[in-house]
Amino acid sequence: MTDSKKKEKNEKETKVSDLPGIGPAAVEKLEAAGIYDLMGIAVLGPKELSEISGLGESVSRKAIQAARKMMNLGFQDGLEFAEKRKEVSYISTGSKELDKLLGGKGLETKAITEAFGAYGSGKTQVGLSLAVNVQLPVEQGGAEGKAVYIDSEGTFRPERIKQMAKAKGLNEESVLKNILVARVFNSDHQMLLVDKIGELINNGEPIKLVIVDSLTAHFRAEYSGRGQLADRQQKLNRYLHNLMRIAEQYNLGVYVTNQVMANPAMMFGDPTTAIGGNIVGHASTYRLYLRRGKKSSRVAKLIDSPNLPDNECIFYIGEKGVIDEEKE
Repeated sequence: MTDSKKKEKNEKETKVSDLPGIGPAAVEKLEAAGIYDLMGIAVLGPKELSEISGLGESVSRKAIQAARKMMNLGFQDGLEFAEKRKEVSYISTGSKELDKLLGGKGLETKAITEAFGAYGSGKTQVGLSLAVNVQLPVEQGGAEGKAVYIDSEGTFRPERIKQMAKAKGLNEESVLKNILVARVFNSDHQMLLVDKIGELINNGEPIKLVIVDSLTAHFRAEYSGRGQLADRQQKLNRYLHNLMRIAEQYNLGVYVTNQVMANPAMMFGDPTTAIGGNIVGHASTYRLYLRRGKKSSRVAKLIDSPNLPDNECIFYIGEKGVIDEEKE
């Protein structure tokens, strides 16, 4: 067994309750806050852990140090990192052209993919397609897992999922059963649901995809004035970091949709700008700008990626969901 395999085995075998000073009462409080493993402890500060668990700061500090030591949270060389990247899997959007735009295989796990665009540009349809496709076998572009759909705008439609499943020859009821939907009514509820995802995974749910449709609707509505902009951005930043953490921790794909506005300072070209500013821009691994094309087509433009060139493609929306040809 290699060192990295041994390390992973130790991490899985070591529980939060094995850390010094953390008894059953503290474990219960930590689980209520969505912390189930060593990584959840290792990334906290002593004051933060103390507030969550009810333990003293000195005990919290020792527990954090022990968790970090067990997790071996130091540097690793590029070869080790490349080996770790082999865990990444992909979920097909349904369109080969759109998959190609995202690197060839589709939506990447351990990453946040953001799609922004005006109403009717296809953002939600891409999300619904991914929710169906994630359930497919790996050889068909899936990840053999379930999807979580965080719905902040009332966009989730079971009948549309059934239509896509039927068109793909899948069992409609089974496909719907494998999508866990939460309708959210404010930004605090939206933030709380990220912790619930960790709880579901720890209870054995094979979740491979998280869809947030839309990311900014509640933050935008609740923090409307200029005086509240800093508070909104801070909260949005924390939410995105929590999404990134669960994506990395559980090897999930995260797809978020975003609203747009017209930039009044833009004199020439397309004035469409995503909500959330640099906070969302920097947190998203891949950024797609979707818009309506000629006839019934949609145009996807990749505007930010760590490893891919800026490019665009055309796709369509049909009975199967996202497709390449209008008549499919």
